[in-house]
Amino acid sequence: MKYDKTAELRAKFATYGTLSEEAMDDMMKLLRPHSYAKGDYFLQEGQMAKNVAFIVKGLFSQYYASPDGDIVTKRFFPENYFAGSLPAMLTHSPSMFAIRALEPTETLEYNFYDFKSLTEKHRDLAAFYIRYMELHWIIEKEPLEISFRYDTAKTRYINFLKEYPNLEPRLKQHEIASYLGITPTQLSRIRAEM
Repeated sequence: MKYDKTAELRAKFATYGTLSEEAMDDMMKLLRPHSYAKGDYFLQEGQMAKNVAFIVKGLFSQYYASPDGDIVTKRFFPENYFAGSLPAMLTHSPSMFAIRALEPTETLEYNFYDFKSLTEKHRDLAAFYIRYMELHWIIEKEPLEISFRYDTAKTRYINFLKEYPNLEPRLKQHEIASYLGITPTQLSRIRAEM
């Protein structure tokens, strides 16, 4: 039996509400499978973004280089996450972040602007888009911003483990430390205390 890579994507859409068969069919027509080797870029910093990737298998990280050259990890995209530079696509400006494969990664990708056109045709797809944005760009983002400003590094690490429960074994210590805004040595101390 052939593996249907779209099954997870269909299930992901269903978590936000019901899509009509016509909307789902039109959405599936936009999809293009893509494979990335470890280290390959989905998007480079300064590049014009146009695609969104649904992670079928593998792991992406979103990061930027600070003025002093340090890598600052903004987000991880494991399986069943959507990856892309939404601010860059919405403003038609170069991406401020790079998105790179941390391990071999399989994606289903679609052009963001074609997707936006579909939201005008299908109200249920527009409702999905609004719900997704509300949940991931508003509801989830605010507590994370507060945590990074006011919580201790240990609390941020505990929150990371809750947000990404199966991710720690797949990441290097410096990648987790970069996400938490601390050094690998500080992360070692936190782990030793727990």
